[in-house]
Amino acid sequence: MENIDVFLPYVGWIITAGFALGAMGIIASFQTTRMKIKNGYPLEGMWGQSLKPGSDKETAHRVTLLTQENAELRAELGSMKDRLANVERIVTDGGYHLGAEIDALRDRALENLSDKGKA
Repeated sequence: MENIDVFLPYVGWIITAGFALGAMGIIASFQTTRMKIKNGYPLEGMWGQSLKPGSDKETAHRVTLLTQENAELRAELGSMKDRLANVERIVTDGGYHLGAEIDALRDRALENLSDKGKA
């Protein structure tokens, strides 16, 4: 009888905690399903059967779209590599250094002019 009296005040908290854990599990299940739908993962039934996409036509169409997008992205990446190579060539080319040398000569000429003005 004494053992029951020790736990009796906590029965309400124990029941509430059980309901809270159950509710959290249900909410987590809903969240998981929502994230699967949002990110395009297939949904599964209770025994693992696929629910979405419902047909092979949908899957084939999706694969076709993803393949086309992949090809477009690869082509864009190739063009970006070519453009980067052109920029690297321009920067390392002598013309870029020539511009820096012209600026240095201009600065030297301005210094010489300012020196002559002071004398």
